[in-house]
Amino acid sequence: MNLQKVSIIRNRGQLTIPEQIRKAAKWLSSDSAVSVTMIKASEIIIRPHKQMFDKKEILKKVRKAQTFKGRGTMSAAEFLEIDRASH
Repeated sequence: MNLQKVSIIRNRGQLTIPEQIRKAAKWLSSDSAVSVTMIKASEIIIRPHKQMFDKKEILKKVRKAQTFKGRGTMSAAEFLEIDRASH
């Protein structure tokens, strides 16, 4: 799909993306994070921002949480406090 519309850069670099393009790109919504990349002086690309996660670290934490036993011996808040302090 190739849509092209004209828009105006306003004060402080604000750019309104035309409605027709916003509707076609479902990921464009109010307060959505985007990645803005300058390819060359005359070309800028806007893409949805994808936060990168370390999958191994997430799985390690999930496994640690799964092994947690002992109902009533420690509150969830205490567990989180200890876990965060270890990093």
